[in-house]
Amino acid sequence: MSKKLTILDIAKLSGVGKSTVSRVLTNDPKVKPETRAKVEQVIRESGYVPSKSAQAMRGGSQKVVGVIISRLDSPSENKAVSSMLATLYAASYDVVIMESQFDRRKTNEHLDVLKRRNVDGVIIFGFNDLDVTTLASWQGRSVVIAMDTDVVSSINYDNRGVIVCALEHLKTQSIDNIAFIGVDPSDKTTGLLRLNAYLDWCQQQQMTPCYQTGHLNRESGYQLVDQVLTDQTQAIVCASDTLALGVIKRLQELEREDVAVTGVGGNELLSFLFPNIYSIDPGYSQAGERSANLLISHINGEPGATHITQQPVEF
Repeated sequence: MSKKLTILDIAKLSGVGKSTVSRVLTNDPKVKPETRAKVEQVIRESGYVPSKSAQAMRGGSQKVVGVIISRLDSPSENKAVSSMLATLYAASYDVVIMESQFDRRKTNEHLDVLKRRNVDGVIIFGFNDLDVTTLASWQGRSVVIAMDTDVVSSINYDNRGVIVCALEHLKTQSIDNIAFIGVDPSDKTTGLLRLNAYLDWCQQQQMTPCYQTGHLNRESGYQLVDQVLTDQTQAIVCASDTLALGVIKRLQELEREDVAVTGVGGNELLSFLFPNIYSIDPGYSQAGERSANLLISHINGEPGATHITQQPVEF
């Protein structure tokens, strides 16, 4: 046949309803053996290839995983998802992507939907209010990324290490008066761990810390500059590249080109616009690939939870 057959065409050729063909494709045990044999014969003789995406929506594919990201506009998560998808596609998995918006209720709803679709596994980007109790039911077929949890396998970033890398880099430049702009410590990873790394380093170096924390956006970085900047400030370490963008804009307005700025994220656009900035890549792409491979290994029967700390990549 010259045209591409649809599931409706197969139903007509088989003399059954469209829903019956669908149940045959999803291996529904309720289909009578003689009906299944008739439909499968038509499929073989016609050369019909079912749409994998349609199977994913019906929950019938044995090669489908879900990925729940926090924000569609997150550069760091997009980096991880890009390498994640490449790995999953190479292993012939279809992927259903959903957004949590850092909402526990929405995340649980997504997990319920994925469970009803019978996906083989799920990768979830973690956040402070993630319901780890619900994750327990996904034990052995789930991976949490960007968060450490004992409930299921997880891949976390070295949140202390990325700040230490930035501070050590500045030290090699003979820079001693270093301020820090971060995220509110209620955020246990980007906030608390990265702030503590700065405070611990200052104590070790016998330096007086100077820091402020706020929201994870450019506006917050911009507004906090005036609260940490003095005539003696030589550098500002930022907990993320997003904050660094706001910091750079304010420093330019103040004509303080003498102040070095570091960020976390390895953002290519940031380095293109501001070649002198030093940014640490926590290993987003590497973590995405590792999370996909880890999930595949679990789906293939490898038991036990695995916990990995992704080391930073200097950028």
